[in-house]
Amino acid sequence: MSEIISQIINKDQLSKADLIHLLSLEGDDRDFFLRESGNKYIENLGNKVYYRGLVEFSNYCTKDCYYCGIRKGNPNAERYEIDDKSIIEAAKFAHENHYGSVVLQAGERSDDAFTKRITNILKEIKNVTNGEVGITISLGEQTEETYREWFEAGAHRYLLRIETSNKDLYYKIHPENKNHNFEDRLNCIHTLQKIGYQTGTGVMIGLPFQEIEQLANDLLFFKAMNIDMVGMGPFIEHTETPLYQHKDKLWSLQRRFDVSLNMIAALRLLMPNINIAAATALQAIDPMGREKALRYGANVIMPNITPTLHRKDYTLYENKPCTDEGAEDCSNCLSIRVEMAGRKVGLDEWGDSKHYFNRTSGKQ
Repeated sequence: MSEIISQIINKDQLSKADLIHLLSLEGDDRDFFLRESGNKYIENLGNKVYYRGLVEFSNYCTKDCYYCGIRKGNPNAERYEIDDKSIIEAAKFAHENHYGSVVLQAGERSDDAFTKRITNILKEIKNVTNGEVGITISLGEQTEETYREWFEAGAHRYLLRIETSNKDLYYKIHPENKNHNFEDRLNCIHTLQKIGYQTGTGVMIGLPFQEIEQLANDLLFFKAMNIDMVGMGPFIEHTETPLYQHKDKLWSLQRRFDVSLNMIAALRLLMPNINIAAATALQAIDPMGREKALRYGANVIMPNITPTLHRKDYTLYENKPCTDEGAEDCSNCLSIRVEMAGRKVGLDEWGDSKHYFNRTSGKQ
């Protein structure tokens, strides 16, 4: 069987059938595949991984996604909003501790007060860090004008997760209305690319109703969309969401974890030069989850630098790890984890996607 896997791994182009085979692997065959994928990663990108200091600054959201703990319709979510000064201080912490980049993430809003606030925060982060810190934002669907304004203010990477590229499944995990439109989300990804962002998306793995074939299609979607970076991880249910009623249809946590690593390794083969994040949700299932992701294909890790007081309230899913650590604790912990994975942190480096530069220069 390892001979068949070797043949697939060494192909120039992976087919849907190849991807389904890789995603379905278990036992010794899976171990061989993951090791070989990790070796390919080193050949293509070396052993560096890059920090993105994560600031989850608000859990107010206008969306009602069926899987999410901070959805608008959850009356039990403890809402919070971190003030601008604290966000800037978190960015300064990242800069002083040699993180190459920060990520600003919040619930989805598109009102004028919110969009203008983000513009001002981006400009101030650039100012206080002498333009030395890269900025990724993950703030949902916006108008082209807003995306352009934020790009000009200093953001250069944007993550907008599609959660599934299968339209039917999309409407099983979102309401089907004007505020949750599959085509609108796709159009936003295209708009981000047009403006010039390094553009990222991602999916959840192990959703109710989801099949391996759909996950293989998700990987092919990333390639067809020419995505520069991907954040994906195991679906972890939240008791205060509509999707929780389908918990009996879920794969076991272990299977969700295993297939997530298979997805990371397969995507690394499919798109060798993109950035892939080691999702925190992996660590919610396996204490060594993020290290394993780094070993088998991920090259980005996100220390949480949100003020500790509010970390427990950004509960997209339950049993989220590291909610009681301070920023320095998280940083020290992750540096050890990166070493354990046999990788080295690229300090003071933005760690931009090599795929992005190939895409925008026409060298693909």
